[in-house]
Amino acid sequence: MRVGGSIGLGGLALAAMLAGTPALAVLGGREGGPSAASTLMVLNARGGVCTGIVLSPRTILTAAHCADGGVELRIHWKDGSGEPVLIAPAAVAFHPGFDAKAITARRRSIDLALVRLSAPLPSRFSPAALIDGGLPRAGSEITLAGYGVSREGEARTTGTYRSAALTTVEPYGPGKILLWAADPAGAGSRPGAGACQGDSGGPIWQGSDGVIAVTSWSTGPKGRSCGLLSQGVLIAPQRNWVDRTLSQWGESASWTTGR
Repeated sequence: MRVGGSIGLGGLALAAMLAGTPALAVLGGREGGPSAASTLMVLNARGGVCTGIVLSPRTILTAAHCADGGVELRIHWKDGSGEPVLIAPAAVAFHPGFDAKAITARRRSIDLALVRLSAPLPSRFSPAALIDGGLPRAGSEITLAGYGVSREGEARTTGTYRSAALTTVEPYGPGKILLWAADPAGAGSRPGAGACQGDSGGPIWQGSDGVIAVTSWSTGPKGRSCGLLSQGVLIAPQRNWVDRTLSQWGESASWTTGR
């Protein structure tokens, strides 16, 4: 797996996110997008910002590296008056295939974690549909979304849900674990739209069917970490782990067959 110029997408300042300054997200994206009512932010005590996908009123799916190392987490959204809400999770479950050192060691990792909340989310949040169907091949249209930066390295551009239309690519052949995507104009060889810091754990949608993958990291041109390829963990191959973990918590996810 290519690691040059790649990063985990969680490392931004919490203070900047809560500062109330104008904020965007996703490089080259537009404000809004699918699953907006099914997403929120996952913050950690090291100043990290990630995106989370709502599976039920008490459970969230995100990237495992966002919660790695026993770091203290808070789930964040804004209430009806725009005031920030921060709640602590009751439990975090890491996928057994997650490897925190995968990027530097050039090993495969299933970068997923499930978070159980200590209290149910407000009714305005709705569970996202997860796709259990055929895996997308090169050229498939997908939509990547999250709360990350709109300009790489500028923490103050974090905090608004944005999305970008991308196309799947197969730099290492057809994937059974990971999905790779790029701006269709640049095809992964020229800078364009894609995931960046803060988008980890966010949804990758296939059409209007539901979430096909969970964003995990990105690559960029020399000296940059975003703008070329975006990577996500395919969710269908991990359905047994998701369902088994949620069942232990008395919860369940909504699955659809997709196309």
